[in-house]
Amino acid sequence: MPLAIILILLVIGSVLFHLLSPWQATPAASNWGSIDQTLLITAVITGLFFVAISLFVAIALIRFRHRSGQKAAYQPENRRLESWLIGITTVGIVAMLAPGLVVYDDFVRVPDDAMPVEVVGQQWQWAYRFPGADGKLGRSGIGWVSAENPLGLDPEDADGRDDRVVRASELHLPLGRPVKVLLRSKDVLHNFYVPQIRSKMDMVPGMVTYFWFEPTVAGNFEILCAEFCGVGHYNMRGKLVIEPEEAFAAWLEGQPTFAQLLAGTAQPAAESTVAQGRRLAENNGCLACHTLDGSRGLAPGWKGLYGKTEILTDGSEVEVDDAYLKESITDPKAKMVQGYPPVMVAYPFNDAELDALVAFIRSLDAEDAGAGLAGQGRELAAGMGCLACHSVDGSTTPGPGWQGLYGKEEQLADGSTVRVDDAYLAESIREPNAKMVKGFAPIMPPYNLKEGEVAALIAYIRSLAEPDQHKGTAP
Repeated sequence: MPLAIILILLVIGSVLFHLLSPWQATPAASNWGSIDQTLLITAVITGLFFVAISLFVAIALIRFRHRSGQKAAYQPENRRLESWLIGITTVGIVAMLAPGLVVYDDFVRVPDDAMPVEVVGQQWQWAYRFPGADGKLGRSGIGWVSAENPLGLDPEDADGRDDRVVRASELHLPLGRPVKVLLRSKDVLHNFYVPQIRSKMDMVPGMVTYFWFEPTVAGNFEILCAEFCGVGHYNMRGKLVIEPEEAFAAWLEGQPTFAQLLAGTAQPAAESTVAQGRRLAENNGCLACHTLDGSRGLAPGWKGLYGKTEILTDGSEVEVDDAYLKESITDPKAKMVQGYPPVMVAYPFNDAELDALVAFIRSLDAEDAGAGLAGQGRELAAGMGCLACHSVDGSTTPGPGWQGLYGKEEQLADGSTVRVDDAYLAESIREPNAKMVKGFAPIMPPYNLKEGEVAALIAYIRSLAEPDQHKGTAP
């Protein structure tokens, strides 16, 4: 009897929790609301079976409970009951599978006007590729992978020369336009997953999988890897930005072509060696395992590392200098630090990129590199998505670039001019549409930040100005 009561309470509680729970799926931000409907059908069918079976067991426990002087009757079979059970179970399974098969068929039946975009997964980072003006993606293959050609594109394929290559974890797509997502992995199994878009597909080495969707809601969404791909799997994240067609076109125009990457002209001339090293670390997944604040991660933290003496797995010691860092990047298992797993892959960076990474690691020991107001502002800008629209290297983006912005005279949409100072920047953060710069769309949302956060952002923007533009200003 107690077990029967527990089962009845469990059924009642489960049904009430499903109906009254505040934790519900967010509305679909794409055309795949049918996936939610399919999941609902599955939940209803399995729920009905759960309720029916649980209540049957509870009734059986009550009705046929042990009584003194009674014996259980043995019935070897009941063909009628078995037929009913087989029939109901078959109908239930078909009802669960059929909608999923129909939706999956739609999921991979790509419209002719869909824009192709390639997603490349690698431990533990994302990269992307868009076709150029010809609308075609060039050939790719693992044999062409190198430091200058990280996605492995065929240098001899004319269709790929104008492809736009995005070596970062942030992907922009236009609102209301069908997109064909081509998925490729360079190493192990990954899975491209955007929960709000309802998109999810495995990335298998040696294969190109695909699906399509049409974004219906503008905003920022998190990209996740939904297939365990190693110890850094939890940190394999990216950001999907859905924006109007004009903003997307401006962002895409700022991405380098494959031809520019091969020629070495994609790197902005004004970018410092340290900034280049930071960009390489962010775009190549280094920060999934190496921390910048001195805390322990899956690999040695970079802050305070340069010049330190490390104990290796064989008991010997090594001083962390330029030579050791470069060797550890190109051949990470040559001298393993004690206490860390051998999970890092070798990176085929060229000499200039190795110098930049070493310079960045060395710069983290500087007093104002990882701390101070400008450092806080840099972290805020990265965390709040400011760098999705504002570049820090002089490239064209949907919003005014921050490099050299402080102290500059800007022409506004109404024809007047304004000097970019602390007051203007603070107003632009809180009320971005109050004084719109000419030539830029009014797409920035207002940010309700604390005074200290606004000051940190301004300090970071000021730090990106030319030295003679902000002499005499407060640090």
